[in-house]
This record gives sequence, C-alpha cells and structure tokens, in this order.
Amino acid sequence: MELTKKLAILADAAKYDASCASSGAKRRDSLKDGGIGSTGGAGICHSYTPDGRCVSLLKILLTNFCIYDCAYCVNRVSSNVPRARFTVEEVVRLTLDFYKRNLIEGLFLSSGIIQDSDHTMGQLVAVARTLRVEHRFRGYIHLKTIPEASPELLAEAGRHADRLSINVELPTEEGLAALAPEKRLPGIRQAMGALRWRIDEAREEKRGPRFAPAGQSTQMIVGADGADDRQILQASDQLYGSYRLKRVYYSAFSPIPDASKLLPSKAPPLVREHRLYQSDWLLRFYGFGVDEITPPGAGMLDLDIDPKLAWALRHPQHYPVDLNTAAKEMLLRVPGLGTRNVKRVLAARRHRRLRVADLARLRAPMTKLLPFVVLADHVPGAALDRPDRLRAAFAPPPKQGDLFG
Repeated sequence: MELTKKLAILADAAKYDASCASSGAKRRDSLKDGGIGSTGGAGICHSYTPDGRCVSLLKILLTNFCIYDCAYCVNRVSSNVPRARFTVEEVVRLTLDFYKRNLIEGLFLSSGIIQDSDHTMGQLVAVARTLRVEHRFRGYIHLKTIPEASPELLAEAGRHADRLSINVELPTEEGLAALAPEKRLPGIRQAMGALRWRIDEAREEKRGPRFAPAGQSTQMIVGADGADDRQILQASDQLYGSYRLKRVYYSAFSPIPDASKLLPSKAPPLVREHRLYQSDWLLRFYGFGVDEITPPGAGMLDLDIDPKLAWALRHPQHYPVDLNTAAKEMLLRVPGLGTRNVKRVLAARRHRRLRVADLARLRAPMTKLLPFVVLADHVPGAALDRPDRLRAAFAPPPKQGDLFG
C-alpha cells in the first residue's frame, strides 16, 4: 500500500483519540546539542479535527489492526473498515519530513493491539527510540501506552516520550466489562500507578534521567455506556488524586459503522462534553468538589448553563461577593471570573477600590458578573432573589421545535 494511502487511513483512525496535547514539556536543549525540533513551538495549530479540536501534532496510529473487540471502537477486530499498518521506519520518516517542512512540532502515536501487548508496545517504543537516538529529534513525543505491556517497555517509553497516556475509556468497571471485555480497570490503574512512581522518582532526582516530563493523561468516552456525569467526574477526581494525571480528556461517543446493539443509536450532545471539560477545570483550578458540581441525586450536568453559574444559582446565599474584600477562594466562585482575572483583581485592589470601569477593563463578561458582585460604585439589585429568572436570562432560548412541545 502506498504511504499516502496508509497516512489517510491511519490519521483518520486516530481522530477518535482526544488525549493529545503538546503542553507541559520543557525544551530538550535542542539548541545546545544540535538536535532536531523543539517542544516550545506552535506546531500546526491551524489544523482541526472534524469536531473542531485543534491539532498541533502529527497524530496517527501505528496500525488500525486490533485483536481486541471493544464495542465502541471503530478499529475493533470485528469491524469492517479498511486496514493499514506503518513500519517503524515509515513513522520516523513521516515525522521528520513533516517537521522539516515546518508543519509539525511533534508526534502523537497510538496503535491497535497487534499480536500481543508487548509486541505492539515494542513497536511504539522503537519509533520513539529511533527518533531520539538515531535522529536526535527533540520535538514533542506523546506515546499511547498499553497497560498489559511489560514494565521494562513502559519504562523505556517514558525515557523517550514527553507524555504517556493510558486510556481508561469508561469510568466504571461495569462499563468496561460490558463494552471492552478484554480490558480490566485494575490493570489500567496498576500501570498508571507504576508510571506515577517513575515520574515522581525522576522529578525528585533532578539531575537524573528524564521520564515523561509532561506527565501522563487519559481519555474517557462520554455517552457510550450508562454512566452519568457524576460518575465520570468522580472517576476523574480519583485519577487526579491517586495518579497526579495532567489531564483527563473527554470524548463524546460517535456512532460507528456496524455498531453493537449494546451501544446507543445516537451520539450524546457535544455540549455535554463541553460541560464536563468546564467541570474538570473547576475540580483542578477552582477548588470545587464533585459533590458541589453534581450534588448527590443529580447525576447529570445542566446543559443550558455552565457548572459554575449553576452552583451560584443553587447557592444565592453566598452572593453578592464584594470584589474589594472577598478572599481568593470566593472570588474563584464568581460566575464570569476566571483564574487570570482573579489574580488581576487581587493585584489591583491593593492600590484602590475597584469600580465597574476597572472590571470592564478586564474584558470580563459584565452581564454575567454584575448580578453576583459588589463594587465601590455598584450594588446589584434583587436578581438573586429569583434565581430561576436569572437562570432563564443566561440559558439559551428554546429551539423552534421545542416551542410546540
């Protein structure tokens, strides 16, 4: 098969994996040792996947042949799709050619499982080793790792890659048992724990060998099984706490050809994926807990408004917040104030009392902010006395079909 045809098949097959990003890695001293590439460049951030995600890496599968039969995967063994397979040398050549043409700054490489886990992981590691050692490539490398592979292969993967990822795929063991019977959640978490131990060890020994300096990440598929948003966020919160993951990526389930009857007939709304990402940021950067984002008994996120605004409307007793005196923790809970603007508010109020004009200069969403804050020249009206009306003001209008039932 021609290389261009392989590339078309295996780049398209990789689009379902959301867990790639080129952030979080430091330069590999490419200017000092004469190596090729850098993790600091912008990459091909002008390329987008069909669902709108920006892609800055050459994102491909080594092969879309797979011995597993995961019901949600288009590349499962029982799927009737065109198959292709790169050699190690072909992936290396493609990566270097794309880099030298200034199209990419790195590589995201995943694969279906061929022969067995060790054989597949060995091929992925061989690509990274060849790029790093033989071609002195210093750009970003993200390898998808296989939890069942030997510890020695996972260790070598971390020595050559900037980031490693092991996909959890589904948030519950019941979901995996039903849709991906060859995969086991305990095995996945054991591999994550081993990676965390090696990453932490390398960071403590600052002058020792590098090991996955950009950390590890994972992906969860949203809407393929019956897990609700609360279960998904609980799983993410545990992963962040137990394994210090850099990111959990959420990928809305996409219906695939010849789909199993176990799968839903249609995809979940993409806004559900978006709300999960917003909730994920609240967990990581805003001091929220899962029980605050999705209270017990309310398993799904509100799709009409963002989760921080939803919390504020459920707790009007905490508002309005005086931006001139409130603690940072409460400022982070003001709808419309992000982490960067909270820092600016804290810095500015050391010198003067903040007014509406000061807030406007931050380019903050004033319509959302003003009902929830007190400023030197602003006290909100009685909007918070009727949270239902305030919610209606921010929720999108009903679709035309919804007006008639």
